[in-house]
Amino acid sequence: METDHPGIRFFYLLIDLLLLNLAVFIVFQFSPVHDYMDVPRRNLYYLHANISGIIAYTLYGKRNFFFTDKYRYRLRIISIRFLVLIITLFALGEIFLPKGYHRVFLLEYVAFFFLFKVVVFYFIYQLHRYRYAKGYSFNRVVILGANNSSRVIGKILNNNPTLGFKLVGYISDKGNGAGEDLLGGLTELPALAKDHEINMIFVTNPKYFTLKNTKGLLALCNKTGLRVRYILMNGYWNKCMYRKVESARFFEMFNPQQIPLDDLTLRLKKRAFDVVFSSAVILFIFSWLLPLLSIIIKLNSKGPVFFVQQRTGINNKTFNCIKFRTMKVNHEADTKQAVKNDNRITSIGNFLRKYNIDELPQFFNVLVGNMSVVGPRPHMLKHTEQYSALIEYYKVRHFVKPGITGWAQVNGYRGLTDELWKMQKRVEYDMEYLENWNFLWDIKIIVMTLIGKNAYKNAM
Repeated sequence: METDHPGIRFFYLLIDLLLLNLAVFIVFQFSPVHDYMDVPRRNLYYLHANISGIIAYTLYGKRNFFFTDKYRYRLRIISIRFLVLIITLFALGEIFLPKGYHRVFLLEYVAFFFLFKVVVFYFIYQLHRYRYAKGYSFNRVVILGANNSSRVIGKILNNNPTLGFKLVGYISDKGNGAGEDLLGGLTELPALAKDHEINMIFVTNPKYFTLKNTKGLLALCNKTGLRVRYILMNGYWNKCMYRKVESARFFEMFNPQQIPLDDLTLRLKKRAFDVVFSSAVILFIFSWLLPLLSIIIKLNSKGPVFFVQQRTGINNKTFNCIKFRTMKVNHEADTKQAVKNDNRITSIGNFLRKYNIDELPQFFNVLVGNMSVVGPRPHMLKHTEQYSALIEYYKVRHFVKPGITGWAQVNGYRGLTDELWKMQKRVEYDMEYLENWNFLWDIKIIVMTLIGKNAYKNAM
């Protein structure tokens, strides 16, 4: 997650304005102090409140990053913003509101607003803490180096669950060092990433900001499938280790592996499309096709209707990928690819695989967020292990969510990968997709999947 993305700030501004307007409405209707039902030009009071709220948020709305996981420090920041709002309200009130306006009215609704905001943000705070504790929606991070600057960043990650990062530990860039949270050296990164399920590395040491060192570090991380973030430091951060500082307002991250879908706005756009599209398929196609295919599959061979297999998803995380079962139940399903004239494939299975119908249940994977409608196809875990050792940047394709269909598939690279070059071509097309993604490209791939000849090439 970006540390202070404009979209996130806008979202919290909307929450503020919603609560502020609710407070104004409640005081107008149910004030315990005075009857405001007959106050003229009520819309002017609403306009005044909203303009003041926007100005106050602009003056003091930048995100804070806390060095301790205690709500009272967050409450202190809310209180400061509340005081800024009061000053703004009364300053603009002298300009916008009629002479002799009800000053007590302003105090009443800002009191309600403060109460609402404290309660709502406490709920959001606890929700993030719960999701953080349960392991939902965060990147497992290791920090390169164990100096003062790195320790400060570690405190921020541990005490700001809304950032979406879970600190696993530190690694040494000197091949030495000690400490319970020091996992090992930089040369051990591939093994550490696998053992600790790490998917991101933070770099604070400026020596890695040079072109030579950056190339070496990125080559290692791309091969390992790790995302890299450079944390831009200055002397202020080092001082934080020795001062009683509760929060900071400066936390700059640089992404040297920038791809289009690293942008939060574009990810939300793609996710919104995924939810709408997958819901439509499930509602209008899957709802009547599932009972029909379930009966046919059960009558055709013994076994379950669905085949569930663990596959590699975004950030190298595994998930359960759902398909219609197209094979007889066998012990090689998780290790052996289907081949031409494979006697494990059932008669109905041949038809389902030929027209990609067996993939339809994966729209449930899309709906819950494990997959996207379009993206690199997810591979079985054995293939991830096998091909990541043979193809240098194979794991880079896991920087985005896997898809039901993809750029490689509509260009004919699907099915059996009995020769290395076939998988290399898949990765080549996947890399082109994730480096140059745009929304219209997704639409083009969906159309090509439906009517293109290559989308059904090599099906088996």
